[in-house]
Amino acid sequence: MATGRGWVLRCYSRGRARAAPPGAAEAAPPSLAPGSRSRSRSFAARPVEFSGTENADVKSQYWTTFVKQKPNVCIESMPSEMLLKIFSYLDAVSLLYAGCANKRFYDLANDNGIWLKIYSSHFLPKRTIWKMNSETEAVSLDCAAVQDTKPGYWKKEYIFRQIAAVKTRVMQLVKPVDPHTGLPCKNREAIRASGLSWVIVLKDRNGKEYVMEQADLSFKDTSVTILWYSTSWPCLNVLSTLELCGVTPLLPDQSRAASKNGPRRRSLMAKYSLSNLTKTSVAVGADKLVQLFGLNPGLLLGLWKGKNEIAFVMASLHYHQLLERSTLGSATVQYVLSPNKPTLDDVDPEYGLHDYNLHLDMHSGSHTCMCGTFKNLFCRKGDIQNGYLRLMVVSVTDNAKHLPIIGTVGLYWKTDVFKGNVKDCYLMDVTVLDETRKPFWCFSAPVYMQLSCKTSGLYDYMGHIYTTEYADSEGKVSVDLVWLEETKEYYVVNLVLYISTKKVNSWYGTNY
Repeated sequence: MATGRGWVLRCYSRGRARAAPPGAAEAAPPSLAPGSRSRSRSFAARPVEFSGTENADVKSQYWTTFVKQKPNVCIESMPSEMLLKIFSYLDAVSLLYAGCANKRFYDLANDNGIWLKIYSSHFLPKRTIWKMNSETEAVSLDCAAVQDTKPGYWKKEYIFRQIAAVKTRVMQLVKPVDPHTGLPCKNREAIRASGLSWVIVLKDRNGKEYVMEQADLSFKDTSVTILWYSTSWPCLNVLSTLELCGVTPLLPDQSRAASKNGPRRRSLMAKYSLSNLTKTSVAVGADKLVQLFGLNPGLLLGLWKGKNEIAFVMASLHYHQLLERSTLGSATVQYVLSPNKPTLDDVDPEYGLHDYNLHLDMHSGSHTCMCGTFKNLFCRKGDIQNGYLRLMVVSVTDNAKHLPIIGTVGLYWKTDVFKGNVKDCYLMDVTVLDETRKPFWCFSAPVYMQLSCKTSGLYDYMGHIYTTEYADSEGKVSVDLVWLEETKEYYVVNLVLYISTKKVNSWYGTNY
């Protein structure tokens, strides 16, 4: 202690001597005079004060030497050994964050010694050579494992093992299949186990990107509905495209929510054009505040009325191969679904025309209006017209199969401030299974009801008829509903599926 104080006082005396002008006598304070035993602790703790009689040059020299020339304390200026010691206390995710700071931090965060320690703590070694009784042998083995490998080797090994473990857990969850829908029963649990979420990327004409994180999720039997809303949407006039992407964290952590600022992988699922939106898209409906526009496939854009501004964006995604489409693509290229290998049948003359099953779900995102399964649907060869197979699901003449709609039909929406319900709009989930109970045609899309000019010829139903139409490259759906004023409810009185013969021929290897 005494030696340290003496060294500090001697340094102070030398500094005063160097700061003094030439010819000035070196005068030490009484407490610093040779032979003085004063501890002078209070003097060392206070800044130096110059009286008015002292030379101004001495005061300026002191300010330059002891005040302005303080060293800048920065973590980047620390020695690499100290930084490695700090990094050794971080977990894997935090270590990846640190490696994104700069080139030096990236090289240090790839240290094999740190990652080997993390790897060994999560995965038990399988090789018996690692199981040593002697501590010295174990240490020498670890040193060899670190020195004989390239920087970042154990980091890659740890990441690959973690990704493989998540894939194994997800595959176990999606193995059980629902016999009614032909889809995995535990899609919700699999999505949460993988850490999967969805973002939309808005791009303007200059290439600038605006990434919007999902705000709300709603799970149904065969689809998931995602809602994005914010108070800081970019102006619609400058936007050119909208991209829907699935994002997964590089290292899913079940104990905490995934951070949007952490390392993530992005998979492009769909790309939409926003140029001339009101002319190229389909107007789905409107209420007092917003107007809805539908973009194929399965996207709904809500605009504030009277303003060309975005209120919210809604996407309805069918469960069929949703995990593959959301994780296996890249940021610029969509994942291509593997084509079905047709199984030829020379015995059945109407192969591919019968034994279809339909699972239909009509909902508003949170509220289910109707949900049902229809089996053993078929089409005769003579009913193939205009390149479509006609599958009658609900017939007008069969009153026993007419279905009521539960509650009011409307699409619920909300933002940070407002919320509402657009009447006569809903989300339709269609799952068609082939004769082997494999998903054949699946989609989830927003649709709307229109008042039909047709009059009801049914004596049991006296009311207005509404129709709903949907079409894509693989087929069409037509629904007729009757509004009963007495009971204030809709009834589905006609439901027909039209499946493209091109889809059937490519699936079954036929030539209809």
